Amino acid sequence: MGDQIRLRFLTDEDVPRSTARILREAGFDAVDTRDVGLRGKSDAEVFAYAQQENRLLITCDLGFANILSFPPSQHQGILVVRIPDTEPVETLNREVLRAGQTVGQNLVGRLAIIEIGKVRLRK
Repeated sequence: MGDQIRLRFLTDEDVPRSTARILREAGFDAVDTRDVGLRGKSDAEVFAYAQQENRLLITCDLGFANILSFPPSQHQGILVVRIPDTEPVETLNREVLRAGQTVGQNLVGRLAIIEIGKVRLRK
């Protein structure tokens, strides 16, 4: 649990509201963009807030997976969730939580692609 306390997450508005709550219940520091005045804001504004607050961004927006626009060495970490819309919200939440618990500090400064049953990391 030690590593979890230090990890800070920001969930993008395309991620279910329940994701931040599930992360908080597991001991992480997690906030939702909609709760910090970022609803409808640009990717650049959401990204800037995440960096300013030292938060790893959790999003379903593939634009954030562009390592030319968002070089991993220049951010706190971006987790792009690639769970099909046909899956229940509980599946997405379970996979995001699993990534935080199993990969933990390795997410910082990296691009992580979260899929069902696996996490791919890029430096």
